[in-house]
Amino acid sequence: MRPDNRNEEQHNDRSGPTNSTLHMIIQHELEVIIVPVLFLAFFLVILMIMLLLRFCPERKDTKAPGMTRARPLGHGTSSRRTQRLSARQNLQGIDAPVELNPLENEVPWSEPAGPETQATLAVVPGPPGPPGERQQGSFNMVTPLPVSFPVKPDNSVTLNRAKMNNSNVILRTLKAQANASERQSFLGFASFLSELGPHSFLPGLMGVVSLRTPLVIVMEELDHRDLLGFLWKCRQDTGPENPCDITEKNIFKMAAQVASALEYLHNRSCIHGNIGARSVLVGRDLTAKLWGLGPAYRRKTQGQPGEPEHMEMRKWQAPEVLGRRFVSQSSDVWSFGILLHEMVTLGDPPFPKIMATELLQHLQRGKTLKRAANCSNSLYSIIKSCGQFASHDRLVLAELIRKLQSGERSANDRTALRVPEPLDIEKYLREAGYGDAYNYTVL
Repeated sequence: MRPDNRNEEQHNDRSGPTNSTLHMIIQHELEVIIVPVLFLAFFLVILMIMLLLRFCPERKDTKAPGMTRARPLGHGTSSRRTQRLSARQNLQGIDAPVELNPLENEVPWSEPAGPETQATLAVVPGPPGPPGERQQGSFNMVTPLPVSFPVKPDNSVTLNRAKMNNSNVILRTLKAQANASERQSFLGFASFLSELGPHSFLPGLMGVVSLRTPLVIVMEELDHRDLLGFLWKCRQDTGPENPCDITEKNIFKMAAQVASALEYLHNRSCIHGNIGARSVLVGRDLTAKLWGLGPAYRRKTQGQPGEPEHMEMRKWQAPEVLGRRFVSQSSDVWSFGILLHEMVTLGDPPFPKIMATELLQHLQRGKTLKRAANCSNSLYSIIKSCGQFASHDRLVLAELIRKLQSGERSANDRTALRVPEPLDIEKYLREAGYGDAYNYTVL
């Protein structure tokens, strides 16, 4: 019996520590196992949530319907805006003016078939309502936009007039057959206009239809449309109490308004590069607003140099631009002098006896614009100061605005300008340097 007892004691000696350890684990199971496991699980859950929030591509666009609010014009930096736009898989609208919500849930509409075609689109014409509320509006009385003379056909954009909540608007509409590059450019131009922000003498951006085709940029309409056509109308209509009568005082006032808009653009690092009567819109009260921003947008996005894009622009361009150097703020001042010449002559082209291809050599010989018969000494002095061959000799915008405001106070406000020569469109196109296939449109 002694050997068996000894074996049992040895077995108890070997199993004793194991049983003791197991007993201790069972006794402290909560502290040793459960709590660490809970902490680990909690950490993993938090980590998963953070990863989902950080890398989920739909994070910014998964908002409840109707909850997106518009941001004011100019909100944030353009680089952040570009990153937002490029990150979206589907176009969800662009920033709109502060008084508008982004346009969404539009229904398709067709090209105008008659003088009063109806077209319903989702538009936000009034001030924003409570968060999440969408306002519905419609375009009606959609008609083609009249122009001063036939325009070269555009395969991607149509221009129409319309009513939006009793306001006259211009619809710049991208055609349905436009390709991806044209869509990108169209919405990029809309974003460019939004980034510029509002100004008293820039046409108002009323909204952008961007979620569904057709894509539309909605702009305010000015009653007299482009200044060049208005000047031609003033030249032809000579009856008593003519609403198109324009005096020297009107020229100074309207020119100061355009110069104010140009100064605003320059302060926002935007060189216009397309100043001319064709690029100014005129309201019923003869308020002038600067437009024609297409070249400025293309220069910003494509890095194009400052040479004229088409032959018909050459007679409005500064010598350094004709010499294929980059356009500058001073180049805009030169073109502004040409605009003043157009206004005082009621729409005559600059340098009428000089071919556009020979203009640079003409200017290099020290030639300048001749004084028009209707032009006063004070106005011609400003034109000459804008038209100095060396860019550093031209007026700066602040001084130009001061001279225009000073000239307005002493300008003739009684005698309407008159030009005895009737308008000859073919002669104008030839002397202005337009090719047979090229005409203009301000929008």
